[in-house]
Amino acid sequence: MRKWRFLLAASLSVAALTACSPAPSGSADGSGGTTGGSGASRLDTIISRGTLICGVEGSIPGFSFVDSTGEYSGLDVDVCRAVAAAVLGDPDQVEYRNLDSTERFTAVVGGEVDMLSRNTTWTASRDAAGGNGLEFAPTTFFDGQGMMVRADSGITDLSGFEGQSICVETGTTTELNLADRMRELGVQYDEVKFQDSDATYAAYAEGRCEGVTSDRSQLAARRTTLPDPDAHILLDVVMSKEPLGPVTINNDSQWYDVVKWVTFGLIQAEEFEITQANVQQQLNSDNPEIQRFLGAEGDLGTQLGLSNDFMVSVIEAVGNYGEIFDRNVGEGSELGLERGQNELWTQGGLMYSPPFR
Repeated sequence: MRKWRFLLAASLSVAALTACSPAPSGSADGSGGTTGGSGASRLDTIISRGTLICGVEGSIPGFSFVDSTGEYSGLDVDVCRAVAAAVLGDPDQVEYRNLDSTERFTAVVGGEVDMLSRNTTWTASRDAAGGNGLEFAPTTFFDGQGMMVRADSGITDLSGFEGQSICVETGTTTELNLADRMRELGVQYDEVKFQDSDATYAAYAEGRCEGVTSDRSQLAARRTTLPDPDAHILLDVVMSKEPLGPVTINNDSQWYDVVKWVTFGLIQAEEFEITQANVQQQLNSDNPEIQRFLGAEGDLGTQLGLSNDFMVSVIEAVGNYGEIFDRNVGEGSELGLERGQNELWTQGGLMYSPPFR
């Protein structure tokens, strides 16, 4: 019933917005992006279309991976599902687009996708108005760049790559970080570049390079797909800061606010100890903060252009951030990654949400 109540409310909201807004300056039918300054928000387009188009990587187990049946799963995928649940009342109303590192930003700016949830690092140049025209939502995974080598290679640190070759995906922060770090160390190496991650790891598996570099989480995930995972190790090396999270187009504050606060909501839900299993019971909580958060009182949802109980739909669909982390990349997954920096701030980590009030 919530879904149909929400769709009715959303339709009325769109009608009201259309009546009082100037004509869009760009396409609102999904064929091209609107920048939101004088035209309709991307939010209106998505509600009208009835589907969220989400750009993902598609080949990283635990983050975004499509299996032989065409089913998508992973932490990044669950973020797409969370946004669809908030906006459309249905986490399955997502169309996924696999994008390589060189086409992902063009896809956002050109309106091919509504958002990215694709292991994308937040940097100043990407965020700047004169850069790629992007807005970065809250970080969903704090990471760092690492290096994977064969266990019998004899390489134990970056200095061991003197005169050796390294496979790297072009058009990424990984490529630039590697060059900066090796220059700092004075290490001369051969760079073997590829446009997409599948080709990068295939070349490494074939022995065309002595090492492969990427985010440490991606290396751990890709290691599980190699013919003999135990024959490969991650060096005890962290070359950079890699805050990974969702991305939307610049200058569309309404759509950006939705993606931003849904992401914050996943983190806040864990802090409130609201889970898929208990969210309905939490609607009766005596805590006024939880009442506002779940839409039992107040109008936070309608301020965003959503149903007041949008976070109920989100949590029922994917759970809180801790649940998403655990089943996809944490202790409940094949990767078994530790929370580390991705713990809540109350547990010594970096995951922190502003107040829902």
